[in-house]
Amino acid sequence: MAAARVSMPGATDSNLEFADYSLYSNLSDDELMQLAIERSIADAQNSEPGTENSKTPVVLNRPAGPRRAPPSHHPQQQTEPAACPANPPRYSLMGFIQTEMSESSFFFRELEPIVKAISEGDVGSVRLLVKQPGCNLLKPNKDGWIPLHEAAYYGQDQCIKIILRAQPGMINQRTLKEQTALMIAVTREHLACVERLLEKGADPDIANKEKETPLYKACEKENPAMVAMLLNYGASVNKNCIQGWTALHESVCRNNVEICEMLIKAGAKVSMPNMYGITPIFVAAQSGKVDALRMLLKNGADLNSQAADGATALYEACKNGHENIVEFLLSQNADANKPGKTGLLPIHIAAQRGNDSIISMLIPATSKARVRRTGISPLHLAAERNRNYIVEFLIEAEFDVNAMLSEDRSMMYEDRRSTALYFAVMNNNIDATTMLLKAGANPNLDTFNPLLVALRQGCIQTVTLLVEHGANVNAYIPTHPTTFPASVMFCMKYLTILKYLMDNGCDALSCFNCVYGSNLHPPIKTRRNQRYDPDEVVEKACVQFCEVISTENYSRWAGPIIDVLLDYVGHVKLCARLTEHLDSYHEWQCIKEKAMPPRPLMQLCRLKIRNLLGIKRLKKINRLPVPPRLIKFLNHQEREQDF
Repeated sequence: MAAARVSMPGATDSNLEFADYSLYSNLSDDELMQLAIERSIADAQNSEPGTENSKTPVVLNRPAGPRRAPPSHHPQQQTEPAACPANPPRYSLMGFIQTEMSESSFFFRELEPIVKAISEGDVGSVRLLVKQPGCNLLKPNKDGWIPLHEAAYYGQDQCIKIILRAQPGMINQRTLKEQTALMIAVTREHLACVERLLEKGADPDIANKEKETPLYKACEKENPAMVAMLLNYGASVNKNCIQGWTALHESVCRNNVEICEMLIKAGAKVSMPNMYGITPIFVAAQSGKVDALRMLLKNGADLNSQAADGATALYEACKNGHENIVEFLLSQNADANKPGKTGLLPIHIAAQRGNDSIISMLIPATSKARVRRTGISPLHLAAERNRNYIVEFLIEAEFDVNAMLSEDRSMMYEDRRSTALYFAVMNNNIDATTMLLKAGANPNLDTFNPLLVALRQGCIQTVTLLVEHGANVNAYIPTHPTTFPASVMFCMKYLTILKYLMDNGCDALSCFNCVYGSNLHPPIKTRRNQRYDPDEVVEKACVQFCEVISTENYSRWAGPIIDVLLDYVGHVKLCARLTEHLDSYHEWQCIKEKAMPPRPLMQLCRLKIRNLLGIKRLKKINRLPVPPRLIKFLNHQEREQDF
């Protein structure tokens, strides 16, 4: 070892010669680090302006030529030498210590002589070092790397030849990450090293910690020459990685047809599934690789194979919006009526994702009978996701607008919704609601009437649409019985909507039929956190109108609400609780007087005429030769300015 020149503090023009760095041989790693830091700080202080620098940096056996940082040994295997890591690999205490002052101080241990020679491509030095008695080619560093791994990493095929001549039995030795020299050379794409190792008997099927083989890595790198070389040396083509992925899966995912064909010629199974049942054809459809897909089908892949969750290649292509893949699969007669474990067909997922081009391709290939058997229509999914253009497509294709969710699917929703119309109304989607109603959707099929949803939202436009298309204005909630229509309860804060319902035949008289009459009413029971439960069998007492109007939410509106209702009834008697409300505000006394018998004859005549004509005829009354004033009177329009 070359002598080190050391300038010691306090010594002037004197040099100490050492045959080794024995001055520091008794120091631990931490002590060496501390010494280097102290020297660096002292030198920095002495080099300040106005200060005489009597010390020079300590340099122990600085090698000639440019410095090289040790390689960073990690799974990614960087293609270029990395910057000095925070904790460089440790090879031996016989390494070298170097400190350097720049903007900050760095301290690292250099490589062992043979590793340094390998990294610099110094074949002559390697040849000499392996012959020395003290050179241990099997001694690993902290990452389990031996010089053979270093030679594979740096692409030094001649160094590999020299090392294996000296120690041929180490050829398949692994690092702590279970990488062989062959795996490292493939990962770094050093073709000459790969060839050298294979010639010397390297096993091409030894996998790393993730169960990836060199062949798998070569496919990942998309290196046909390396793939061909590994196959020529007998690499197993169907070996699985940790999740069952094969080299063919990887090549298909990268759409590398050349490598795919090489693998298939070598015996790769085109329909081999991974641990999730995913075959290469599924991978091609999922990732949109049409060239690889064509190649797989040409080589006998099963077009309709299903993954563990029942999904087919067509389903996955629809899910990911690959229009070209869907078009190609359908041209090859892919089954569009094959459901997955969820029961959904490709057209369902396409409707959910909102791809109109894919929908247009699937409609001719999809059986409406099979759609019915799934218990859900694509219209449901399109309406749920507000895919209006898909709703329009499906209506034009004559999908049933009144299709009902199956019982098990309906139970997934707390309100037990069943129709596509309900989804549209729930989303307050007026366009979809209009399209469905015009196409013949029945607004009275759901357990919880869509009209009640629209009333709760206070959307007069949706309410009008539903009522005009026959929605039941006297809708009730079967699981929450009331003595009056639930539709009244949901629009008490919207007097205009309440009047609209009354004009269209809503039952106002039931609001005044109180079982307690003029007697003392029992206290109102507050109900909080009640959940909708259609299966609840506990008998419930019907809720009275006077109970609802007495709640905090509606009591302030009691007078105007009663006033509107009185216009649509004849002789009624206010119960004690309603009277109490009207007595609570002086301004409401006129409403109380309005309810007192006898009711005006004109009011009774209006009710009688309306009852005889019926709602449908009243809507067409403008076409009859009747005086406009009478029409206005029959339609309760004489007080319109009040609302």
